[in-house]
Amino acid sequence: MKNALTFAAVAEAATGLGLLIVPSLVVQLLLGEQLTGVGIPVARVTGIALIGLGIACWPGPALVGMLTYSGAATLYLAYLGFAGGLAGVLLWPAVALHFFLTALLIGGIPRTLRE
Repeated sequence: MKNALTFAAVAEAATGLGLLIVPSLVVQLLLGEQLTGVGIPVARVTGIALIGLGIACWPGPALVGMLTYSGAATLYLAYLGFAGGLAGVLLWPAVALHFFLTALLIGGIPRTLRE
């Protein structure tokens, strides 16, 4: 089972990395359709989530995967708000929530290391 979990973790993280770097190509290869407009940042956030999932499923503490996802989502969503020109009514509350969760997860690192 450990080998299957490791394989799945690598596959999901690789797919996530592809969605983060070249979202249009990955969607074209998977679904046969072009990705445009707001679909690109949504695909990138999905890529971040898949990378976090892959890290969380890797042998070791799941905290690292959630911390990776929450921290990266905070940075990317803030980037979209500042430089990307995208800002729905829930963008900044989502940035604040992810920032708060990231801080909580960082605070949990010492306890995880003691276990």
